[in-house]
Amino acid sequence: MDNVKVASQKFISAYKKDTPTSLKLIDVYLVYIMLSGILQFVYMMIAGTFPYNAFLAGFISTVGSFVLAVNLRIQTNSHNKDKFKTVSPERAFADFAFCSLLLHFFCVNFLG
Repeated sequence: MDNVKVASQKFISAYKKDTPTSLKLIDVYLVYIMLSGILQFVYMMIAGTFPYNAFLAGFISTVGSFVLAVNLRIQTNSHNKDKFKTVSPERAFADFAFCSLLLHFFCVNFLG
């Protein structure tokens, strides 16, 4: 148990020291989206699935937003610059914003 505590303390201190602020903001957004999806799923389990399209649209929206944000994080991470030579952080964010708008358009359309 002591090893887990030491490892987690090292991880947290390295994360605070080495991770840029922009990636930390994306990580906060990822945690928010993940918690939102979990809450939607728990609510569906408790309250039922009467408007099933509403649950599916909301849950697909959270999963899609999570995937898009992970892609944004991967593309803007400075350790991955050799893999994304032609994609600037501004272009990655523009792609994220456009795809997010497209995703939410289809989710709202799915509501019927």
